[in-house]
Amino acid sequence: MGEEAPPDVGKRVRELRESRGLSLRTLAEMSDISVNAISLIERGQSSPTVSTLHRLAAALGVSIVDFFGPEDHARVVFVRADRRGKTQTPGGLIENLGIGLAGQRIQPFLVTLEPGAGSGAEPITHSGQEFVYGLSGQVVYTVSGASYSLGEGDALLFEASLPHYWCNPNRSAARILLVLEAIEGREAPVLPHLEV
Repeated sequence: MGEEAPPDVGKRVRELRESRGLSLRTLAEMSDISVNAISLIERGQSSPTVSTLHRLAAALGVSIVDFFGPEDHARVVFVRADRRGKTQTPGGLIENLGIGLAGQRIQPFLVTLEPGAGSGAEPITHSGQEFVYGLSGQVVYTVSGASYSLGEGDALLFEASLPHYWCNPNRSAARILLVLEAIEGREAPVLPHLEV
């Protein structure tokens, strides 16, 4: 099986928009993102934030991971480390660790958080469950008002319908493995917005 080039997120946004018969203006209205911003993303002249990807995904009725590859579904997915779908955001880097499995119910991501970066002050809620595993540094997750400090090797599993947010409180980057449950027939899980 040949290796594929890293995904072109802007191209996927355009493909998904066009496959649904939406104009740039219609998608802009549905997502509350400017026509110019969407156009720049589609042409590869701007990198979308995770928040922007979430709004586009909700407007298009897809999961965020659908921006990282085609909608073909396989029974086995192998992703080489140098071929991961990556999205650079102002607060860090999100790497998709696997997409395209038939009936896929999990969405695994490697998240690198810059110092002081986090999901923002507004709590996040979505369907399914969320699993977080600390790889390096420290990330503080707050779930339903209780805070959990995740260091290397620490794990957190919770119902994602509980209000939650997180941040890297330190002066060095932190890395986590983030696994979101994708439940068929429900809204797409929210990849938290990374802010500095």
